[in-house]
Amino acid sequence: MQKLRTQRDNQQWMVDLALNMRQRVQNFEADSSESPPGKRARNYRMYVKMFREAAAHDEALALRAHARGNKVTATAHYDHAIEWYRLGEHQIFYDDHPVKKALCDKMNEMVDRRSETASYPIERVEVPFDDGKTISCLFHLLPDRRRAPVIVYVPGMDQSKESFPKAHHNIALDRGFHVIAIDGPGQGNSNLQKIRAVKDNYERAGAAVISYLLTRPEVDPARIAVYGISMGSYWSLKLAGYDHRIAAVASAVACFNPNNTIFTQCPPRFKQMFMYMAGYEDEDAFDDEVAQHMTVRGQLHKIKCPTLLATGEYDPLSPLEDGIEAFAELKVPKEMWVFENQYHQQRSLSNLGGLANHEYILDWLGEVLNKGLPATHSRIAYVKEKGDGPWGDCEWVPTVKAGQAYF
Repeated sequence: MQKLRTQRDNQQWMVDLALNMRQRVQNFEADSSESPPGKRARNYRMYVKMFREAAAHDEALALRAHARGNKVTATAHYDHAIEWYRLGEHQIFYDDHPVKKALCDKMNEMVDRRSETASYPIERVEVPFDDGKTISCLFHLLPDRRRAPVIVYVPGMDQSKESFPKAHHNIALDRGFHVIAIDGPGQGNSNLQKIRAVKDNYERAGAAVISYLLTRPEVDPARIAVYGISMGSYWSLKLAGYDHRIAAVASAVACFNPNNTIFTQCPPRFKQMFMYMAGYEDEDAFDDEVAQHMTVRGQLHKIKCPTLLATGEYDPLSPLEDGIEAFAELKVPKEMWVFENQYHQQRSLSNLGGLANHEYILDWLGEVLNKGLPATHSRIAYVKEKGDGPWGDCEWVPTVKAGQAYF
C-alpha cells in the first residue's frame, strides 16, 4: 500500500467530491470552472486525461491553421494547447513520472511552434544555476526589440513560465514592456531538474535571471520590475528584499505568509503539491524545515523599491490581516489594493469592470517606472464592487490593527 504523503491525504475523497461538483480542486470560493469547455472530471485521477484530451484538440486545430498560414488563429490555439498540457502535467506531483514527462514534452513542442506564429519574438532562455542546472525562462520581446523596461514574471504554485503572458493577447506589448517569465525553483522545468523550492533558492534564481537581463541590449537596466502572483506574491517580495537592482515590485493574489493558512486550513492539495516542489516526502520534516519559515514577517524592511500589494478582501490563502501587517512593515513608497468581496483569484473582477488585475497592475508598474513615486507615498485603496477602480476616491484606513483578525 502506498504510504500517505500528508496526514490530510485521507481527505482525498473530499477533493474528488468537490472536483466532481465544482470542477475545481482548490479555490472553491470562485464561481468558475477550471475544466476545459465541454469536459468534466469525476475524480482527481481523471483530471489529467481531461486536460490531455483538450490539449490534443487545440493542438490539432493549431497545426491545421498553421499549415494554412493563418498565424493569428494558430497562435490562439497554441496558447490554449500549451495551457491544457501545462495543467495536465502539473496535476502529477511525483518525480520522473512518465506521463508528466510526456505532457511536458508536448507542452514544449507547442511553445516552440507558437514561436513560429506569434506576432513578436519569444525566446527560450536558460540561465545557469547550481550544479550545471538552469533556470528556464520564456522571454517575450517587443516586436522592434527596442531598449525598454522589463517585467520579471514570478508565477504561482500552480503556474509556470508558460502561464503569462499569452501570445495571442500579450497585454504587456501595448504598454511597452518586455516580459521574462521564469520557472523558479519548484516550478515547471525546475521540477524536472529537481531544483527545489527551499531556503533562498528562489531569491538566488531570480537574481541570476536579473543578472542575465543586464546583458541584454533590449533591457533598460534602470527599469527592471518584478510581478508575482499567488505563491509568486511571496517569492516576489522575498526577491525584492534580496536583490536591490529591482526598480519596482507588484505582489498580487496574496500569499504573504504561506505558513499561516495554506498548508493547514486550505484544501490538502496545496500541501501535497508544495511538498513535491520542495522535494520532501516526510511531512514532519517539511513542516519543521520549510513550512514554518515561509513568511515575509520581519523581512519586508529589506525592500528598497516602490511596492504594490493587491489582495482580495476575503482571500482564504492570505487573510487580510496578513496584508495589513505586511503593508505596515514596508518602509518604501507603497500601495495596497483591497478588492471588496473578492477571494484568491483576481480574474474577471466586477471591481474592475470585468477585467483581471493584470491590466491595472501593469499600468501601475508603468507609471512607477516612468514617473516614480514620492518617497512618502503610502496609500491603501478599498476597491469596491461596481466602483471606479483603484484610482478612484477609495482611500481606506483598515478597521483592524496588525495582528487582529479581520471580519
